[in-house]
Amino acid sequence: MRRQSARRLVYLGIISLGTATLAPPVVTTLSGQTIIYSRGQNVAPSFEGWEQNSDGTFSLWFGYMNRNMDEKLHIPVGPNNKLEPAPIERGQPTYFQPRRNRYVFSVPVPSDFGTNEVVWTLTAHGKTESAYGSLKVDYVVDDLMKMMDIGGLGVTEIERKNQAPVVSIEGEAHRTIAIGKPLSLAARASDDGIPEPKAAASLWPGLATPVKDNSWGLRVAWLVYRGVGDQVTFDPAQFKTYPDYRGESPWTSGWAPPPLPDDGRFPVTTTFAAPGTYVLRVMAHDGGFISTDDVTVTVTTE
Repeated sequence: MRRQSARRLVYLGIISLGTATLAPPVVTTLSGQTIIYSRGQNVAPSFEGWEQNSDGTFSLWFGYMNRNMDEKLHIPVGPNNKLEPAPIERGQPTYFQPRRNRYVFSVPVPSDFGTNEVVWTLTAHGKTESAYGSLKVDYVVDDLMKMMDIGGLGVTEIERKNQAPVVSIEGEAHRTIAIGKPLSLAARASDDGIPEPKAAASLWPGLATPVKDNSWGLRVAWLVYRGVGDQVTFDPAQFKTYPDYRGESPWTSGWAPPPLPDDGRFPVTTTFAAPGTYVLRVMAHDGGFISTDDVTVTVTTE
């Protein structure tokens, strides 16, 4: 999927969601031309753009559009979830949250990458789509572009001073736990207080179906990045990290970031119902920037 068509798809998807009611199987726009499904659709990878690193190398940023409103898909690394050229495994997700998820992972490439490409291909529900990462000049991104893409930030002078949140998981990066046994995890997160906290609200009220922007202010949530996500439970339950205008999401009208703990610590207890290797991610989001940290968990039968 090329960048321009991906952004058009996301825009149409957001417009159509404005007509949603609680958990409908199908939602259409007022024109009846765009259909949004609850489940059964594929995931389209997207190339977000590239940025140059301080050492002269480059990072190619990828995200995705899960075309479903509710279905979360597990697509293991392999023929249905691969990056090319080899290696096909470059840190991409295998558990896909609904809707548009931006700047999910980056692929480092050398300073002499030139006109080469990194291609991410996903196949789900019988449909295959690819995103093409390159160093073409019109794909370059910087902090301002990221803030605009993620939350429409960067218009005012104070917004342009925004710095990304800082987040890190306490303890070892790899844990082992048995099925059904609770695993306690904790992360620490902080932010510069820019932008000031703001509840999600309708934008562009002149439209027949207003588009909703996400809330501003630091919020932190845990999610499954890799593994069979429906086999994982979090206590306390986590809010949705993806756009869902129906509830429990920073994109829901009136949703505001919860009060921050005084010590900046965000604990969670996880329980796994099936063996395997999982990657859990903690996401710190201030409305314009996303910062993450991951922990790998091996779940055994005993």
